[in-house]
Amino acid sequence: MIQHKSDDRSTFGFWIYLMTDCVLFASLFATFAVLRNNTYGGPSGNDIFKLPFVLSETIILLTSSFTSSLMILAARRGNSARVLLWLMTTSLLGLTFLGLEISEFSKLISEGYGWQRSGFLSAFFTLVGTHGLHITIGLIWATVLMAQIYQRGIISSTNRRLTAFSMFWHFLDIVWIFIFTMVYLMGVL
Repeated sequence: MIQHKSDDRSTFGFWIYLMTDCVLFASLFATFAVLRNNTYGGPSGNDIFKLPFVLSETIILLTSSFTSSLMILAARRGNSARVLLWLMTTSLLGLTFLGLEISEFSKLISEGYGWQRSGFLSAFFTLVGTHGLHITIGLIWATVLMAQIYQRGIISSTNRRLTAFSMFWHFLDIVWIFIFTMVYLMGVL
């Protein structure tokens, strides 16, 4: 009974955390919406965004969401080897996404389009960079989970942590869909 009550509190606490992250990203989206036309004579989204590149990032991240779901199914079946396989696949896809995002940032900065160039670029780097920071935290979390599962297998605490990780990862994918739509698609139009 005590363990069940603790699990309920942990789950509730994690939902509270996700809601605060929603508020954070909502604030960043609102800031971007206000500053998206504030280019100060610099480039706009139409000048710097390459949709095929961003679409490949999107497909990679959405695929990682699918593999995260497969990880949860394997965890419910108690199959540690499959959980590790899908968690590692999710991590590799997340790492690939992060590498592409860093490469995009590096390219923009090398072309003189850093965050300090305009309000638009400042809001862009802040919004997309915050998402990238969350992906990085998710990758660290996934690494810790892999170590725990390798050592202990699938037990109730690792199962609860896997579920929280998967919720977090799906949340990041939903945020990315909004970024893809509001920042990149609307920026090219």
